[in-house]
Amino acid sequence: MSIGDLVSSRPLPQDPIIRALVAQARQAQVTRRGLLAGAGAGASALALAACSTGGGQARPTAAADVSDTDKTLNWANWAAYIDEDDDGNYPTLVAFEEETGISVNYEVAVDDNNTYYGKVKDQLALGQDIGADTVCLTDWMVSRWIRLGYTQELDHGNIPNIANLAPALANPSFDEGRKHSLPWQGGFAGICWNTEKVPGGLETVEDLWNAELKGRVGVLSEMRDTMGLIMLQNGVDISSPDWGDAEFDAAIEILDEQVANGQIRNIKGNSYLEDLKSEDTLAAICWSGDITVLNAEAGDKWQFAIPTAGGTLWNDNFLIPIGSPRKTNAETLINYYYEPEVAAEVAAWVNYITPVVGAQEAAVAIDPELAENQLIFPNEETLSNAFIFRALSGAEEQKYQTQFQQILLGS
Repeated sequence: MSIGDLVSSRPLPQDPIIRALVAQARQAQVTRRGLLAGAGAGASALALAACSTGGGQARPTAAADVSDTDKTLNWANWAAYIDEDDDGNYPTLVAFEEETGISVNYEVAVDDNNTYYGKVKDQLALGQDIGADTVCLTDWMVSRWIRLGYTQELDHGNIPNIANLAPALANPSFDEGRKHSLPWQGGFAGICWNTEKVPGGLETVEDLWNAELKGRVGVLSEMRDTMGLIMLQNGVDISSPDWGDAEFDAAIEILDEQVANGQIRNIKGNSYLEDLKSEDTLAAICWSGDITVLNAEAGDKWQFAIPTAGGTLWNDNFLIPIGSPRKTNAETLINYYYEPEVAAEVAAWVNYITPVVGAQEAAVAIDPELAENQLIFPNEETLSNAFIFRALSGAEEQKYQTQFQQILLGS
C-alpha cells in the first residue's frame, strides 16, 4: 500500500499512521540533517548565519533560464543518497544523461541543512548562482527558502510525472500545491550499533548510556532528531502541541549530562558514518537508510532500529535555487526521478522512503523482498512508531536551537 493509499483509505481522527503522515505533509517540521559546528568563534559565527532569516531585504529575482543552450546541470545532495555502482558511477544518472543529453555534475555538498544554508545564504539573498541548479533539503529548511524568496517556482508542465507524487505529500503547509518543491526521499531517525562490538544489541535510547559504551556513542547534530528521540524516551509525544519548555529542558539536561560525562563522543551531521566505520563510535543516533549503505560499503556489521519509544519521521525535497540559470534542466531531472521504475532503483540502493506512487510495484521486478523492506515501504505497524517533531514558534526555534548549540559547541 502506498502512502497515498494510506491517507485516502483511513479517517484521520482514528488512525495514528495517517495522522502522522498528514501531519508530515501539512506541518513538515522534521529534518533529516541539522547543524554541524566546529569549535570557538568560527562555529559561533556559523550558528548565527544558520539562524539568519534574511528579513527586511528585497526579494531576489530569478535568473534567466539558459537550458536551451546549456545542457548541463549541478545537483547538490547528501552523502549515500543516490544509487551507486562499484566504480563510483550513478547508474540512474548515467541513464538520465544518455536519455536527455544533459550532463550532470552530482556533488555531495550537503552535510546538514544549516551548514549548507550558512554557506550559500548571502548569494541567495543577492539572487546569485550558488553552484547548484537543484538541491535536496529538509522540509523546515525548504520552508525557509520559500518564505525568503530563494527558490524558483516549478513549471509543472515540465514535470508531468508529478502525477506520481504520493497524495499525502502534495499539499504541505510550507508549499501548498508543490509550487516550489517536490520530495526526494523520506526516512526515520533511530538508533544503530556495531553488532560485533555490541552483540546484545540495543532497544532504547537509554541503552546508549550503558557504561560499556562510555566514550563510544555518537548523536546527530540535527536538533529535531537527537532531541526528538530523547524526548520520546521521556514519554513525550513530540508531534503533539501539548509540550513546551519543560519537556525540552528535561531532555536537554540528559544530553548535556551525557556529553559532560564523556558518554557521548561526537555530535555530527552526515560525517557520523566515518566514526562508525573507524569504530570511534560503536553506537549512535542515526538515519535509517545510511546504515544499509554503510553495511554494503564496510562489512555488514551494523544494525538499525526504531527505538521502542519511537523514532522521528522526516522528508527531504528537491528545490531550484533562485539564481540557477538551468531551471528547465533541473525540472527535467526531477521528472525523471518520478518515474516509478527509476524511483524503485534508487530506493533499492538508498533504502529510504520513496514519495513515488508505483515504485513499490516496480520494486517487485527488482527483488520481491525489496518491496517488503520496512525502511522503504513502511507498513502501518512501522509507521505507528514514527513521530513528527511538531512545528516550533519563532521563539521556540531560537531558544531550543541555542540550547542545543551550546552543548554542541562544548562537545
